Amino acid sequence: MKHPLQGFLLLLLGAVFCLPLAAAEPALPGDSVYQIQATVTDQSGSTKPWQALRGRPVVVSMFYANCHLMCPLIIASGKALQNRLTAEEYAGLDFAMISIDPARDTPAALKDVADTHRLDLERWHLLRPSDADVRTLAAALGIRYRAQPDDTFNHTSVLILLDRDGRILARSEVTGLQPDASFVTAVREHLASSRDAVARH
Repeated sequence: MKHPLQGFLLLLLGAVFCLPLAAAEPALPGDSVYQIQATVTDQSGSTKPWQALRGRPVVVSMFYANCHLMCPLIIASGKALQNRLTAEEYAGLDFAMISIDPARDTPAALKDVADTHRLDLERWHLLRPSDADVRTLAAALGIRYRAQPDDTFNHTSVLILLDRDGRILARSEVTGLQPDASFVTAVREHLASSRDAVARH
């Protein structure tokens, strides 16, 4: 005769094994910039894996808070792109600005940049990687930078569109307040195709 506890344990095990398994995140593509194992700290002081940006299209660039020429232009160009999107398009896109000067770009410094430029922090992420990860991230994004004797940086000024899995789809060299028309088109077309893919599933 079975002990009542044995019957209970068998029922419990059966219930556990009948539970649906959570769908595993698909493996990253080989050309994904999220293959890099890095951590970043945002303007609120929250630290997260670089891969936390995965899951949504992102327009990304690199900058430093103490820059007074090209970096404000990069942000202005990103905001100009934002303003050319419909509300639905904008809701499907994130922006990430990655510091090349983590020694000085504290969360408070990044928050000052966000406040100065009135960035929507629901969509804009100002990120400070570790010293060891800056060059690796820059190389993956095709961004070059060099520290100067006066504590400024020469760096590539560019907006880069990543798909939800971190593959580079398009880039726009920043030369003024407006992004290239072809880059805006690429962003809008990708957002439309992303919405269609979600609708099919």
